[in-house]
Amino acid sequence: MQYYNSIIETIGNTPLVKLNRIFKGIKGTVLAKVEYFNPGNSVKDRMAVKMVEDAEKAGLLKPGGTIIEGTSGNTGMGLALAAVAKGYKCIFTMADKQSQQKIDILRAVGAEVYVCPTNVAPDDPRSYYSVARRLNKEIPNSFYPNQYDNLSNATAHYETTGPEIWKQTEGKITHYVSTVGTGGTMCGAAKYLKEQNPDIFTLGIDTYGSVFKKYKETGIFDENEIYPYLTEGFGEDILPKNVDFSLIDLFIKVTDKDAAIMARRLSKEEGLFIGWSCGSAVFGALEYARQNLKEDDVMVIILPDHGTRYLGKIYNDAWMKDHGFLEMRDFGTARDIIKYHQKQGRKEVITIDKGTKVIDAIKIMGKEGISQLPITDGEHFIGSITDSKLLYQMIETPEIKDQLVTEVMGKPFKFVALDNTIDVLSSLIDQDNKALLVRDDLYRIYIITQADLLEAISN
Repeated sequence: MQYYNSIIETIGNTPLVKLNRIFKGIKGTVLAKVEYFNPGNSVKDRMAVKMVEDAEKAGLLKPGGTIIEGTSGNTGMGLALAAVAKGYKCIFTMADKQSQQKIDILRAVGAEVYVCPTNVAPDDPRSYYSVARRLNKEIPNSFYPNQYDNLSNATAHYETTGPEIWKQTEGKITHYVSTVGTGGTMCGAAKYLKEQNPDIFTLGIDTYGSVFKKYKETGIFDENEIYPYLTEGFGEDILPKNVDFSLIDLFIKVTDKDAAIMARRLSKEEGLFIGWSCGSAVFGALEYARQNLKEDDVMVIILPDHGTRYLGKIYNDAWMKDHGFLEMRDFGTARDIIKYHQKQGRKEVITIDKGTKVIDAIKIMGKEGISQLPITDGEHFIGSITDSKLLYQMIETPEIKDQLVTEVMGKPFKFVALDNTIDVLSSLIDQDNKALLVRDDLYRIYIITQADLLEAISN
């Protein structure tokens, strides 16, 4: 009889599939390593089981224990499968930007899930990193794998993903492409492949709002690079220990919109129903391949997960339209708006310090002819006020004029990428977010309002 003793024995040995229509006209052979063939439908199954088994060997995870981890969903699924097979409990923390499908799937396999705010610093006690660490301290006989710094993560791919690719391509691989989040998939496989052939080129895919690309190019961890983005599962506002920058030859950044549209193309044109970050990987690989791939080259792209995780997002037309991802008209980008403003002589954004009184803020808005003001604490943007909200508050409670602006401020305005298109920018402005902030190439900060977007569209 042919059978497996448990579901986790089926992990690995995923297929390579040639990409035909999307890379039509591109020199060389482009292959996708389709990781949704793993039982948990993602590449993270590999490292999840490795972290659990290494923890068992080290005595860090004992019978009846609880696995506690911060996850974007896929690592949690891999850990949950390992827990089911081995008899452990699971508790996962997730950022609230993750899809509801991911949360529901984890709960379906018996995990307890804590949903935490996305737009907080990693060391904020509310972040999903911090909540996981706190629960680990509070719950007896618990184990916190910490996929970001646990080197078993990269080792799993050094021992499985890299060798599989080398064998499947008969050693002919010349380019390896992967999104970079924890760094395990990219760096573990890259280490193995470069040991076999040091000339193999490794391309890391990053997202706007993540620190990786600039850190690789300058060695500077620039907090100005960090701002919210929608794509799930990769890019970081920290430097995980599993990311070995010496193993990554080049980074390319991909926007949320380009990734979402490419993911849908892969489903329709290649029959690969894959996740959002897969779209990022293929879009970045295509950008590189157009100029650099040669006839005899063999490029392998990791496709990390399955499309079922994103049925309520990128595979939902209403959601795509709401976020400006299906609007194909060319309205330009944030960069175009900023360049126009600079030609018109508009200065950088006007801000007020957290110690400013409300009455003084009102005077500033009147003098400058503006409707909103970001509130700062040193170099950090901590909140905002708008004239419409202040009017309502003043009518209700006139005495607030002598209070500090921190007593009445709303959420800080979101930072956006220079290359975000205007239709995407418009989707980010709503009742709770009246304006957007953007840094130009010299890191000067400008504000984009609804009026700016209307002017850009009308022109």
